[in-house]
Amino acid sequence: MKRALPVLALTFLATPALAVPGGEIGSLQLGRYTCELPGDALGPRGEVRPDEDFAIIFGSRYEANDVRGTYLLTGDQIVFTSGPRKGERYHRITQGFLRRQNADGSDGDLRCVVANRTNTFPDIPGAQ
Repeated sequence: MKRALPVLALTFLATPALAVPGGEIGSLQLGRYTCELPGDALGPRGEVRPDEDFAIIFGSRYEANDVRGTYLLTGDQIVFTSGPRKGERYHRITQGFLRRQNADGSDGDLRCVVANRTNTFPDIPGAQ
């Protein structure tokens, strides 16, 4: 029985954690996220908000208005933990599409989408 205890303990140490509060830790797709408020059927499709734009530069680091900071992604929830967006929360709807959350945790109107090769953003290397 004495030998079974260490083997059992090693078995638990080798088993990955299945549940993480808030979901798995991850990182966002690299690139510039452009943000806008929705438009209406009679006007433009959206109101561009360049002051809300940011770029994911690597790992859990971002840049906004030439200042860098960090964020934490757990599951589909993003929290900016330092820098110019500190305290802001976003909900990841899909890969590359985010909605800023209201104080009560509900999705707000501001939406941010990562630039891709079909968009035209001349300040991002490789984007055409």
